[in-house]
Amino acid sequence: MLCRRCVVSGRVQGVFFRAATRERAIALGLRGYARNLPDGRVEVLACGEDADVAALCAWLRSGPPQARVSDVQCTAVEVAAPDGFTAG
Repeated sequence: MLCRRCVVSGRVQGVFFRAATRERAIALGLRGYARNLPDGRVEVLACGEDADVAALCAWLRSGPPQARVSDVQCTAVEVAAPDGFTAG
């Protein structure tokens, strides 16, 4: 199981980014979370099969229609995958 931590910049808070990310992640069978950071960015942890994690990371570059993503930085991390996928 691969885990990647992504930090998404742009207009990504207040536009249902976390909820849309959760829906997409669940559809891909991923575990992890999407949460707001105090500086206006969104942090996403995605754990699962390589291809599914890559698909979510690619989707983060555009996000839901209301979002305006300016940058996405993803790095592989070694963490215990949480149960399910939360958007908090």
